[in-house]
Amino acid sequence: MRDSRLTIKINKPAAEVFEFTTNPKNTPLWVPSIIKEETNEYPAKVGTIYRNTSDNKNWTEYLVSKFEKDKIFVFNKVNDTYHVQYTFKVISPNETELEYYEWMDTGELSEPFTVDILQKLKNLIESNK
Repeated sequence: MRDSRLTIKINKPAAEVFEFTTNPKNTPLWVPSIIKEETNEYPAKVGTIYRNTSDNKNWTEYLVSKFEKDKIFVFNKVNDTYHVQYTFKVISPNETELEYYEWMDTGELSEPFTVDILQKLKNLIESNK
């Protein structure tokens, strides 16, 4: 599979979903393969580098190539053809549709996200008071 597109509705405002999703401290809470994530600057913007690890030994870096607060952000894996785009669509003042789209320019996705991962994100954000 060269690309994967998943969507989920989250019962929170787009700004809250966006803030939670872009905060590197939250990523290990909902992405099972990541134990730590950090950035070279926060809040993020175009040019920000996100780094994450699954074992505290090997780190992967992603460059933010597109960033529109509360609307969209795109990561490009450094020195790779992998990309991921998060799009936040306002359904109502307290409901957001999150689209998670990942793709490879060449090659195949090795471990595409599943809806279970997005469901965990939804549960965390909706339970966050």
